Amino acid sequence: VQLQASGGGLVQAGGSLRLSCAASGRTFSSHVMGWFRQAPGKEREFVAAIRSGSNTLYTESVKGRFTISRDNANTVYLQMNSLEPEDTAVYYCAGSTMTLLTSLPARYRYWGQGTQVTVSS
Repeated sequence: VQLQASGGGLVQAGGSLRLSCAASGRTFSSHVMGWFRQAPGKEREFVAAIRSGSNTLYTESVKGRFTISRDNANTVYLQMNSLEPEDTAVYYCAGSTMTLLTSLPARYRYWGQGTQVTVSS
């Protein structure tokens, strides 16, 4: 199973980026996919998760700014608006074998390689 994340880059504060994650090797149609991030010197933290449609979960700091979505069983997106310097991190997509939304990294079995997001002030 492979998860390929893309879409990261350098953006000014207030700007937007859209991350994509394409999974291959298995189907995640009814299972949860999520995004995590890790800033230098910090632990990996949960950002957002989706099972399907409106069945989503966000960490408090990104609510109203980030939107997670998926357009088929194996592709998930993270639209990031109103970016802040504090959002700077490597962003990882992850796939779970569970059908319940979760923010716990241990519940995600599959991980992508990460994509760097840098927000300048």
